Amino acid sequence: MNAPILKLFGLVLVLFGALAGMTSYNSVINAEEYRDNALNKRPLIEQAQVRRGVIRARDGSLLARSVKGEDGLYRRRYPDGAQRFSHVLGYDYGLTIGRAGLERSRNDALAGEKDEITSIVSDLSGERKIGDNVVTNLDPEAQQIALQALGGRRGSVVAIEPATGKVRVMASTPGFDPNALRDARVFNRLNREKSSPLFNRATQAGYAPGSTMKVVTAAAALDSGKYTPQSTVLGKSPIIVSGVPLKNFSNAQFGAIALTTALTNSVNTVWAQVAEDLGNARMQDYMERFGFGVDPPLDYPDGQMLPSGVFDVKKDAPISAASRRVDIGRVGIGQERLRVTPLQMAMVVATVANGGMRMKPQIASRIVDRDGRTVQRIRPEVQQRVMSARSAGQLTQMMADVVREGTGTAAALDGIEVAGKTGTAELNIARRINQPWFVGLAPRSQPRIAIAVTLENVIGGQGGVVAAPIAKQVMQELLR
Repeated sequence: MNAPILKLFGLVLVLFGALAGMTSYNSVINAEEYRDNALNKRPLIEQAQVRRGVIRARDGSLLARSVKGEDGLYRRRYPDGAQRFSHVLGYDYGLTIGRAGLERSRNDALAGEKDEITSIVSDLSGERKIGDNVVTNLDPEAQQIALQALGGRRGSVVAIEPATGKVRVMASTPGFDPNALRDARVFNRLNREKSSPLFNRATQAGYAPGSTMKVVTAAAALDSGKYTPQSTVLGKSPIIVSGVPLKNFSNAQFGAIALTTALTNSVNTVWAQVAEDLGNARMQDYMERFGFGVDPPLDYPDGQMLPSGVFDVKKDAPISAASRRVDIGRVGIGQERLRVTPLQMAMVVATVANGGMRMKPQIASRIVDRDGRTVQRIRPEVQQRVMSARSAGQLTQMMADVVREGTGTAAALDGIEVAGKTGTAELNIARRINQPWFVGLAPRSQPRIAIAVTLENVIGGQGGVVAAPIAKQVMQELLR
């Protein structure tokens, strides 16, 4: 064989090897990227030929199912009772508007997608794909009560089991009918509405937390060893914080009062001084421990969750509270440029309720195959120890005083001791527009539920008057 032919043969071998290598890379290593590419419709058509698994609530009630059309493709249907979970469930219309919510985050299980090796073997054997079912931790009755209590007002309720991280309630109003999104024109119209009904306020809305942030400040103070519930701080009003006067609500005057009293009466000047004394770095440290600054570790899609923290308003980007440009005194009382989601504040109070241990929040409980066998049980997962059990116990007792005799009495339950904190972020003082909050846990001694409630742009509304009664109704149902 002469030299030119050898060279040509060698080139053919190299090209063949390159082709085989790229094909293997794209079909195995890079398969997920190709599959998720919005321009690649083939996987969407293939998935539409698979009977997608159902989604069920905690009590077994049906939330989503698939129905086969005359064209052989399956389409998603959402029973009437499932519409109360429209945001957390999301929707699955892959060929038109795409996927959102749990339908997206648990898509592989629902669509019968396995690991790449298993998928290749199944394809070669001609085995038909069947989607697995997803059972959630969601409570239909408590969710309905949350929506009824919100009464159509823009707002959100999130309730979590402190010891497990199970999300029992995730309500956001206004909502939408996921069945109506089969018509892409409806989706486009809802996307343009000022009330943003497709927007999940529980995970995507960044609100000023008001005095509920004092729970984080109190946790940092107690855990630092510098303060106890009996430590006293002067509560006069106004005081100068970062060169600007800061007042208590109604300019109330207090002498040297214990931190417990300061939390019970939500004394701004006390908690601003505590935050300044702790310093920017320590406050940032505890905010990070509670999960601020990153997307929550929820089984929910990227892009549908907002990190909580201090934001640069001009750049619309998060900044560290450790920065000298941040007024840490006002951060400590929930002012400055803080934005938090209801999910984040539910995680904060759930951590306190769980003895200072932060758990991973979980919407899904288990994955079940068509034969009823559990193929994956989603177990509780510890994220981080945020504070000592002793500090958490002290803070819980302080929060119990808030509900017993302070600003949160409207959240009190008969025969069950509730601990909590109210918040009222003043958005427009001249027009009396507020963001009312309540965060709480119950029962105090052995907490079984942690909750966060907030409403948008309420005229004259305060957390103890507007949000606390909603929390009471939802906790009452969950603790039955």
